[in-house]
Amino acid sequence: MPEERHQSVALHQQGQEISMLSTISRLALDPRCDMDKLERLIALQDRMEAKSALEAFNASFAEMQCEMPSVEKRTENTHTKKMYADLDDINFAVRPVMAKFGFGVSFKIINQAAGVSITGILMHKAGHREETTMILPLDTGAGRSAVQSVGSTTTYGKRYVMCALLNITSGDDNDNDGYVEATDQLVTPAQARQVQALLDKCSEAVHANFEKKYGDPGQIAKSAFDGVVAGLNNSISKAAKAAQQGN
Repeated sequence: MPEERHQSVALHQQGQEISMLSTISRLALDPRCDMDKLERLIALQDRMEAKSALEAFNASFAEMQCEMPSVEKRTENTHTKKMYADLDDINFAVRPVMAKFGFGVSFKIINQAAGVSITGILMHKAGHREETTMILPLDTGAGRSAVQSVGSTTTYGKRYVMCALLNITSGDDNDNDGYVEATDQLVTPAQARQVQALLDKCSEAVHANFEKKYGDPGQIAKSAFDGVVAGLNNSISKAAKAAQQGN
């Protein structure tokens, strides 16, 4: 039986590790011990433990895959009107199976200038772990506050990172639980450069107001581009007229 073979291999490896630990302990207590030799033995022990943990991870993961359930799509995407499995649905379906085979998952979230970095970490009780990372632009959808944008992006990232770690699917890739790529809403690089060129001709007060409202030219929504350009041109024109009158 596969399970019996796994147990036999695990017991054999455990015996080797205990034997190695006993050897290291005896050498550490011996005042005549060669420290270089002791350090090499400790490094060897670390490699043996890492190899054993990886083998246990792989064996458990392969068995877990056989019992991983399909995730029911119960939530409607308000943009595409399609059904998808949200993060709660995925957690509810897979956590019992993960626990059965000694797995757990955690996330590390880092805010970056380019958006949000979401790292998923799949941990096994034997000590080995695997991780994968997604970096996503903020979901600056209409009506969302800055906090809501981060929350929406983080939830979206967790969902896809978790599916990647566990090799499960839940709906089409386009069923993105309301998350809309920021690159679909923001100005193009060429438009951002156009805005920056206009800003360079404006006063410090205009610069300050712009930064307070938008941050930088690349964060302007496409729908607001024409209005921003018109406003900056108007500011430049007024400044030029004021300068002429002053002369």
